[in-house]
Amino acid sequence: MRIYVVSFAVGALAGLLYAVLKVRSPAPPAIALIGLLGMLIGEQILPVAKRLFRGEPLTMAWFGTECAPKITGAPPPDPGEAPRAED
Repeated sequence: MRIYVVSFAVGALAGLLYAVLKVRSPAPPAIALIGLLGMLIGEQILPVAKRLFRGEPLTMAWFGTECAPKITGAPPPDPGEAPRAED
């Protein structure tokens, strides 16, 4: 039940932001997609900040396995799988 309340609250906040920015709701597809991309990227700010706070390096390997799959929706690479040559 809590996830529904949180989801509703975030949706209401987004609606409020739309009203402040005078963007009609539902937003036109391009604006909505850019907003969704911003949400996906924004979700990764906390893990990056935690890593920096702990003094751990931000490597492309870490970003590629931890953040990129959550942003793109692609499954994380299998560490035991050899890279495939692209045609």
